[in-house]
Amino acid sequence: MNEYARRERQLLADLLLREGPDAPTLCTGWTTRDLAAHLVIRDRRPDASAGMFIPALAAYGERIRLAKAALPYPDLIDELRDPPVWSPVSNPLTDGLANTMEFFIHHEDVRRTGPAWEPRPLEAGQQAALWRSVKLTSRISLRRMGLPAEVIADGFPPVRTGEQPRVRITGDAGELALFFSGRQRIARVRIDGDPATADRLRGAKLGF
Repeated sequence: MNEYARRERQLLADLLLREGPDAPTLCTGWTTRDLAAHLVIRDRRPDASAGMFIPALAAYGERIRLAKAALPYPDLIDELRDPPVWSPVSNPLTDGLANTMEFFIHHEDVRRTGPAWEPRPLEAGQQAALWRSVKLTSRISLRRMGLPAEVIADGFPPVRTGEQPRVRITGDAGELALFFSGRQRIARVRIDGDPATADRLRGAKLGF
């Protein structure tokens, strides 16, 4: 899995440089500079990253992110490309688990801002790595909603919550990863079943 985390990190860094610091992303309110600063802080400042989960630390974390974002943009991207070996999320032991899905999603956050994008073909190994994360995120989201559903990706055993699914959500593993991270609008998935439940799912706040 580390192979795909490293690859997506470098592909995202390349894309961020091409797009420049002021391009839009799918992260509400964030430009490419903001997204790059977020990822660098995530690698290097676990104290600041805690603000994403602990409301009392949110303002502190945002101050540190804004200070990092003020770096010259090429320097910021260089830091993104090369995380420290001591990083709690990017060291050799945790990189694959923590970053395979993270960097795939943020790569697509930049790729899919315009009208002409298409999903990228993904290797079978990368699909499998993403599916391992989808199994967790989909179960958490669907159970939090109290929604009996089935999640289906070609080549993998389906994920089911509840005995009698009201909807079936079908797509490639990468598209399902985007869907269950809260990016339903740009995820190429199909939802079959009860229309009201499908509409509720499309508008729900999914992800962590």
